[in-house]
Amino acid sequence: MTTQSLALGIDFGTSNSAAGMLRDGKPHLIEVEAGERTLPTAFFFDFDTRKTLIGGAANTALIDGLEGRYMRALKRVLGTSLMHEKRQILNERVTFVDIIARFLKQLKTRAEAETGLVFERVLSGRPVHFHLNDAARDAKAEEDLLACYLAAGFKDVAFMAEPEAAAIASGALDQSKSLGLIVDIGGGTSDFSLFQTQRGSVNILANHGIRIGGTDFDRAVSIDRVMPLLGKGSELRNLHGPGTMTTPNAIFNDLATWEKIPFLYTATSRRTVADMHKMSQEPEKLKRFVDVLESELGHDIAFAVERGKIAANSGTETRAEIDLSIVERGLSAELYPIMLDHLLRSFSDSIQTGALETLAMADCAPARVDRVIYVGGSSLMSFVTNTMKGTFPEAQHEFSEVFTAVADGLAIAAGH
Repeated sequence: MTTQSLALGIDFGTSNSAAGMLRDGKPHLIEVEAGERTLPTAFFFDFDTRKTLIGGAANTALIDGLEGRYMRALKRVLGTSLMHEKRQILNERVTFVDIIARFLKQLKTRAEAETGLVFERVLSGRPVHFHLNDAARDAKAEEDLLACYLAAGFKDVAFMAEPEAAAIASGALDQSKSLGLIVDIGGGTSDFSLFQTQRGSVNILANHGIRIGGTDFDRAVSIDRVMPLLGKGSELRNLHGPGTMTTPNAIFNDLATWEKIPFLYTATSRRTVADMHKMSQEPEKLKRFVDVLESELGHDIAFAVERGKIAANSGTETRAEIDLSIVERGLSAELYPIMLDHLLRSFSDSIQTGALETLAMADCAPARVDRVIYVGGSSLMSFVTNTMKGTFPEAQHEFSEVFTAVADGLAIAAGH
């Protein structure tokens, strides 16, 4: 391996991550797993082997039912107090800075193994806003991510807004004078960049972002379609008088939230749900919740919701369902496309507002936008494209490499 220090572009995503470099004037993405250019941003702490698995191996371990702790969507923890709290995992007490650093270290190691080069410099993507309307928390999130990169062994860390990287990847550098809008709907955020191309350069006119993404879509579906089957909204006998009371929403909301699921597997949560089960007017539903916590099935449910959402969005099925047989044989939740559209309608309004606010920052009318370029796996949701086509009816709508556009752009920018 040479000692030459080059810059590596890394897209550390809520759901998936990728790394790349500029090779022969083109972006080259690292094969982070066998035959794969993207790596699930997931962790599995195997209780038997005492090993930490990442990426596809972590997902496989969860699906195979191995004993351990699974974590995903840790990007959403950046900038919160949870990042620096030490917790016991396997044989050591670690923080989320330590955990994320190990993931980034794997990307660095695999890039160096494939290329024979040393990467001490990194250009990392970052959402326009980690946290909406909270500048201090937003700055803290970037500071946390910087700490993760330094702990992973990088010495020189720079950041680029993810939609700016996507604009570069879209071929904007080769376009004649035009006005484009990047719509980047990721796992945790929706980012927008209005850019102008002229004379081989990309001029970012406005960046804007909202803290809404694919995991929020999953959460909305789970709360509405799945959690009632586990007892949400059911009645409990009142211990302190006549009548009943409704089950508290908070614990169901946490079970439907990717990054909060691991924190439910505690004795306190299990006692809370067991007590609700004893007092429930519909004990068969709360018994399912008891079993979910006992067998730590929260992420299995989240994956089932994600699969059901994708199936309902595909347009090829008039009826889709969320398969919950992992919880109880034959259990499922219907999810018709029209249901999905209704559940995600509020996000449509937020995404449209985010796009229009971006244009307003540059004093640009929607009719002036020539191209709308979609990036991020969640941009494939039909309500996103329908909303944008209604907002920008005169623009050309283009799907770039939605899963790798940010990494491609970072690789190009890192090489210049």
